[in-house]
Amino acid sequence: MVSAYALFTHPFPTPSFFDSPFPYPLPPTAHISHSLLSTFHNHQWSSLPTLAKTPRPDPNPLLTQLGFRPNLQCSSSPITADIVFSLLQAVGIDDKEAKVLLNKNPVLSFTSLDCLRARIECFNSVGLDGLVLSNLITKCPNLLTAEEIGPFLSFVRHDLAGKIEPGQLRKLFRAADVRFLVGFDEKVGLLLRRGVSDEKIVDVLNKVNLYKALCLKSVEDIDTTITFLNRFGGIDLIVRRPSLLNYDLETQLAPRVEFLTEVSGGDENATGVLLGKLPAILSYTVDHTKGHVELLRSFAGLSDEQIFKILLVFPNVVSASRERKMRPRIKFLKECGLSSNDIYKFLIKAPLFLGLSFEDNLAYKLVFLVKIGYRYRTRDMAAAIGSATRTSSDNLQRVIELFLSYGFSCADIVVMSRRHPQILQYSHGALEKKMEYLINEMGREIGELLAFPAFLGYKLDDRIKARYEVKRKILGEGMSLNKLLTVSSESFTPKTPAYVIDLNVE
Repeated sequence: MVSAYALFTHPFPTPSFFDSPFPYPLPPTAHISHSLLSTFHNHQWSSLPTLAKTPRPDPNPLLTQLGFRPNLQCSSSPITADIVFSLLQAVGIDDKEAKVLLNKNPVLSFTSLDCLRARIECFNSVGLDGLVLSNLITKCPNLLTAEEIGPFLSFVRHDLAGKIEPGQLRKLFRAADVRFLVGFDEKVGLLLRRGVSDEKIVDVLNKVNLYKALCLKSVEDIDTTITFLNRFGGIDLIVRRPSLLNYDLETQLAPRVEFLTEVSGGDENATGVLLGKLPAILSYTVDHTKGHVELLRSFAGLSDEQIFKILLVFPNVVSASRERKMRPRIKFLKECGLSSNDIYKFLIKAPLFLGLSFEDNLAYKLVFLVKIGYRYRTRDMAAAIGSATRTSSDNLQRVIELFLSYGFSCADIVVMSRRHPQILQYSHGALEKKMEYLINEMGREIGELLAFPAFLGYKLDDRIKARYEVKRKILGEGMSLNKLLTVSSESFTPKTPAYVIDLNVE
């Protein structure tokens, strides 16, 4: 046997046998592994003088029956099992695995050395080398000999600039029968023709299951899927959520879209808006989504129209656990005295209430609200927690501390937040600037916020400062904050009728 050590440790002048072009030429930028394989280019093979002269033997009848056909792309002579064994060792496959591999794939003994070497270097050029490649070859020995592999690797290297992630290729080769790689380039071309941009195509391919999305589906199947989705957003849905290509149209995608359309009252445009907001909603089965809808119907007492509006505001409600999150929180709202219509209005304004973690989020906020004086299971508590869901626990604590630092009591904070619950969700930094302007620039008492806490909801520069400067010149300092800010823009700055006076009229 010719050992791997002998093949790679005795330098000789390179014979013309290895000066011939590879059957799969590498691009100038192709990455070649720094493994021992690279030494094939630099070492003499005169110790194996029969390699270039030995004619290719006809495959034995058993191999012919198994479907073996000589690789017509390689003109060099076949090699012995001993040299293949050494080549596999050079790739990183140990003695035991190499023997098993040769037993599983005897075709290797009838494949020329330059073809095997070129195939391995092609794998290297797309990022599959080292232990990853040796494991792949061990699991799928026909990767070194299957004719379908060459055109596929060439397409990946040249047309896709080798940008498919090695992990994607590894999963594909482990899962796919090599026959399903045929036509891969045509299917990618279809995606480009149907609207996936050149800049996005690689991103799409790196985020799908290549075997399910492209290999197992025909060009016609993929085209039909895109045509179906065109009614609801089309190729943009696929670009934003490439994994939609993984699903079967008839048994998965179509039923899921149809159920959402049914909840919408048959409005395909509204369904398209929902899918545009969260294409990932189609990753949930019909039974899963139906369970969420049914809970909102039966337990919360909502109509399909109300449920669909909640989905439009917060599509991720379908990802919330029904029994761990949705049911106990709807029960809490009921205990606070909210009717079905009240629950609908609450969820439209604060849909995150159904999705936030209790232990890491809601529990802290409930503690803050109880500490400043809110009574548990009251309508006021429900309104307060609804506003608090739209801010962080840290910001809520800072807001409460800010009010206390300006002399407000906990009871005062409760009074203000009952009148204007949104003050609990405003940024503490923005609140502080408005309160400073109220005291220092407008010369008002901080206590005026008790009567008109909505002052803190208006924009400081565009509304408060702008209006105050205008009215101060006319009315002076003593003006109502309510009248200053709540009057409409049309009433605040009425337009003066434009009269055209002709001074030349006699």
